[in-house]
Amino acid sequence: DQVAEGRLGPSAVVLDHTSGFEGLLLVDDDLLGVIGHSNFGSIRATTCVYKGKWIYEVLISSQGLMQIGWCTLNCRFNQEEGVGDTPDSYAYDGNRVRKWNVTTTNYGKSWAAGDIVSCLIDLDEGTIAFCLNGISLGTAFDNITRGAGMAYFPAISLSFKESVAFNFGSRPLRYPLVEGYRPLQDPPTADLVKARKLLGYLKNVIHIGIDVAEGKLVEKDTSMWQLQGEPTVLITLAHIFNYFSPLMCKVYLVEDVLMTFLLSILERGGSVEAHPLIQQLLDLMWLLMEEYEVHECLKQLLMSLLRAYRFSPIIPDLGLQIHYLRLTIAVLKHEKSRKYLLSNVLFDVLRSVVFFYIKSPLRVEEAGLQELIPTTWWPNRFTKEGKESKEVKEESAEERLRRRAYERGCQRLKKRIEVVEGLQVQILKLLLNNKDRGGGEASRYIFLNKFRKFLQENASNRGNLTVLCPPEYMVCFLHRLIAALRFFWDGHKAKSPAALSSEEAYIPPQLFYNGKVDYFDLQRLGGLLSHLKKTLKDDLAAKANVLIDPAELQAVTMDDLDEDEESATSTAQSQRPSAALAIGGALARPGWLSSPTLGRANRFLSTAAVSLMNPRRPLGNLEKIKVRTLSVEQRTEEDIEGSHGNEGLLLGRPPEEPDQPITENSLLEVLDGIVMMYNLSVHQQLGKMVGVSDDVNEYAMALKDTEEKISRCPKRRRDIHEELLKSQKVFSEKLNHLSRRLAWINVTIYSKEKMQDIYWLLRVCIRTIEHGDRTGSLFAFMPEFYLSVAMNSYSALKNYFSPVNSMEELPGYEETLMRLAAILAKHFADSRIVGTDIRDSLMQALASYVCYPHSLRAVERIPEEQRISMMKNLLAPYEQRPWAQTNWILVRLWRGCGFGYRYTRLPHLLKTKPEDASLPSLQKPCPSTLLQQHMAVLLRSDRDLAPSFLNSVLNQLNWAFSEFIGMIQEIQQAAERLERNFVDSRQLKVCATCFDLSVSLLRVLEMTVTLAPEIFLDWNRPSSELLLRRLAQLLNQVLNRVTAERNLFDRVVNLRLPGLESVDHYPILVAVTGILVRLLVDTDAQGAERATAVLLADPCFQLRSIQYLLGHAEPSALAAAAPATDKRHFSLHTYTEYISAEELAKVDKMLSHLSEESKQAAATTLPTSEEDLCPICYAHPISAIFRPCSHKSCKACINQHLMNNKDCFFCKATITGVDDFTKPASS
Repeated sequence: DQVAEGRLGPSAVVLDHTSGFEGLLLVDDDLLGVIGHSNFGSIRATTCVYKGKWIYEVLISSQGLMQIGWCTLNCRFNQEEGVGDTPDSYAYDGNRVRKWNVTTTNYGKSWAAGDIVSCLIDLDEGTIAFCLNGISLGTAFDNITRGAGMAYFPAISLSFKESVAFNFGSRPLRYPLVEGYRPLQDPPTADLVKARKLLGYLKNVIHIGIDVAEGKLVEKDTSMWQLQGEPTVLITLAHIFNYFSPLMCKVYLVEDVLMTFLLSILERGGSVEAHPLIQQLLDLMWLLMEEYEVHECLKQLLMSLLRAYRFSPIIPDLGLQIHYLRLTIAVLKHEKSRKYLLSNVLFDVLRSVVFFYIKSPLRVEEAGLQELIPTTWWPNRFTKEGKESKEVKEESAEERLRRRAYERGCQRLKKRIEVVEGLQVQILKLLLNNKDRGGGEASRYIFLNKFRKFLQENASNRGNLTVLCPPEYMVCFLHRLIAALRFFWDGHKAKSPAALSSEEAYIPPQLFYNGKVDYFDLQRLGGLLSHLKKTLKDDLAAKANVLIDPAELQAVTMDDLDEDEESATSTAQSQRPSAALAIGGALARPGWLSSPTLGRANRFLSTAAVSLMNPRRPLGNLEKIKVRTLSVEQRTEEDIEGSHGNEGLLLGRPPEEPDQPITENSLLEVLDGIVMMYNLSVHQQLGKMVGVSDDVNEYAMALKDTEEKISRCPKRRRDIHEELLKSQKVFSEKLNHLSRRLAWINVTIYSKEKMQDIYWLLRVCIRTIEHGDRTGSLFAFMPEFYLSVAMNSYSALKNYFSPVNSMEELPGYEETLMRLAAILAKHFADSRIVGTDIRDSLMQALASYVCYPHSLRAVERIPEEQRISMMKNLLAPYEQRPWAQTNWILVRLWRGCGFGYRYTRLPHLLKTKPEDASLPSLQKPCPSTLLQQHMAVLLRSDRDLAPSFLNSVLNQLNWAFSEFIGMIQEIQQAAERLERNFVDSRQLKVCATCFDLSVSLLRVLEMTVTLAPEIFLDWNRPSSELLLRRLAQLLNQVLNRVTAERNLFDRVVNLRLPGLESVDHYPILVAVTGILVRLLVDTDAQGAERATAVLLADPCFQLRSIQYLLGHAEPSALAAAAPATDKRHFSLHTYTEYISAEELAKVDKMLSHLSEESKQAAATTLPTSEEDLCPICYAHPISAIFRPCSHKSCKACINQHLMNNKDCFFCKATITGVDDFTKPASS
């Protein structure tokens, strides 16, 4: 057969899934799409070629690492080596822009998702070439091996999650055939001739009318053609369709004949509404074709449209994209077709989300952005910190012109993209139509059920790669869905004025507990749903009239909720604890335990198990099963909107909720889904795309730097000058390219409208949380993602959208900031929230909130009792929670008020790198005196709060500083060994963290001593003397360790190890000095006297530590260090920029005071014999005896011990009391 000469294998070419290719998933039934499921999987086609010229196309859906080309049968691939890594395989890789055949060289251009690669092989000449989007990249390989046994298969290797689809010729090739090349699969020529002829007949019927009176045929205007009941026309059409229908089930013909014909109807201009002909043709199809034929035909038509939309190159006016979207709208306008597609195709067979995506061009020049944005511009004024400077006055006239020209270009681009976005929103408006009740359910309710399923597939931890929606599509889908939702929401408000406008939208709390909306196995604030239903069942009944079916409470195990394992109840019940332990206590994530099939998706859906309070007959066993597994797929309009006194989704309104309609219930469910989408992947994607603007800033700084060097370059060094000019050219070319790409990203992702969408979402979450909070214990039912989205969307607005649009301009911004502050302040210590992750996130959000002046002021504006309760929660003992975060918040509120504590970075470190300038920890100090006042009042007035809080701070400080000392001992020993040694960088990091923790704990102590000195100095309070002793003991320990000359601390600091940058004398000594000055100088005479007495009484006190602070070295050390006179001594006097003269004077005063006092103390102390010393500390005489066991120690030791433990040191008996002990006079 001449037709197939040079080719071996089946005539329908597909991917060969039988020859044991692991690590890949085939996507579609047509065996042409594939997705990487392992490190590097390879697969080849079923057909090979050995002579002639052949071509096939690959549609690239993701731009990652892939090698596409040809291989022979004897190539062996594995997880590391793929196509192009063996002698007889050849590949092109547009991710790394190289060609591969064992060795690799540069070749071609970089590809992006949405491109099409054509692979050509010429076995007569022995060459292989590739084209990208129809543009030849040139010959890649010549002189390939040919001859007996050498036949080449199309093949590909792809890494994890990358996906492509092949077209060997089963569909029309997207780009015209290169002269002399044939597709691997022959086009169905005979069918094509038939189909085109039949289409011609169909057009004729439409063109020609019968004038009955005259008895002759007349030309008609086709665009207004309608099917009127003329028998002749109908019979003719039926006859044509008899032959046409079977052909329209074939992919090639749908794409080549039908789609082209429908597009040509649209090409005549006019809006989509003005094309009744397409509606008429769809009516005809439903009338004259068999149902299964229409179904197949519509499915293929939509798949072809989706491919065409997704893989069309971007041209400046986006004409191709607009064209395909308009036809999609025209098809979806047809009610019967729309419902069929929604029910069976849009979410089931294809990723219709792609229709809402606008791909961003990687290769700017091909997308015609140079014509659209002829002038490029980028920020080039940077402050010292590397942030873009805000002063516009230094902009030169030329720069201003460039910037304005660039902005005009961006506006032109925006107008074009808005046309596409408008069409995408139109598609969603069709899918959300709830008035088309002809023949069953309205579109919106079909959409809702599919949308939930879509969310479930993406939320599931074991998500199947083929159904996961890539985050870049999610972002676009989210924005279009918000636009469509707000359109319907405000439309409903216009019809019923009592409802809320979309500006005030929120989700009412009953949605979270009445079981009408499925949240799969997502975590709730109070833990798992099954647990909450058991613990809160009385509250549900009392507050919301919701009764939980007792049968459901037994179904606690995950298996038990699957329909087909009803009988397993008892056994599963008994095995439950062990099952939980076996997987490491993973009960919190039932998704791992339950069956992986999606069919039983609705393990938690118990719509009917939640009933209104009415007497019910007991259900038979069969009915019970039905009740519990009413799946998402089967919900009807009535279940959602409610009817005749049934409230649909809003069943079980709690008394705190206003009894006013919010909007249509179905829209609430869409809104809930949008919030969930933001949480699934939109937020990460928003953060990822910021990279481009960071790149622009980096290159702009590099260019500016190079230009400054050129201006400084001496005339005689021509060589340097030329090199600099080369760099300048490279940087400015890269910037031209990047600034056009950035324009695209700023319009599609970070535009002002998109910012308002995210802001709207933030406010929806804030209102939802506020309403949920009012329901008391039922708040626990709210899914965690509402809180996450509130925090994340705020951070996205602040960090990702900021350079282009400023957040301050958003309407109601100040109030929103304050309401979010109130949420963080209230819920970071909310006992109704149990998840550790979400509690940590709340804590972190609050911590970064207090670092920035504008958000700190928002915290200060929340109602007073909320502020006080927040401070009270921050001052709770540290033992039971992540105390480091709490401590960091308190330190931020103090920073700027402490002794020598006005620095942003430590004195010995260089200035900030530009990319770090926005980090919370590097913000300028902005203390809050208001919150400090609250803290002072709380500590003074609450007698129990202060001792327990300070006890925990002192315990943690003891721990952190001891850990730190232990670690630097290890580091020092490692550094002293002679052989080459490496200190683990993680160990250095932990060490630095312990140091930072010690400093911040000292600062919190300084803050406490300053705000409420009486806690330590007013000895009428029971615990103050003890606290003062412990404080003195700790301060002395720290001073001794840090100030000893040439000791451990000194040596490690001088090693200057990377990772220990923050470890230095200054931060820790200044903090200690701050506390001492406050206790000994800035206080009344009586207080100073008490503090001095306690400090000197501590056995570890050494005067030289205090002298060290001011740079007085001890004489013995001076003598020893005489040879090394160059060694600089630490002294607070050298830090005049950081410490004021007034503060230094106080230190001098303190030193002279202590010198005086210690002389006197030394004169009066009497020596004590060893047996009279306390056996625990060996520092104080024995002064206490314990009841009942009569063991003895000094008071300081036993008092401190009793704060944490009630057992005797020696015999572990429980101590019931402590009496004074005085040594009897010896006889």
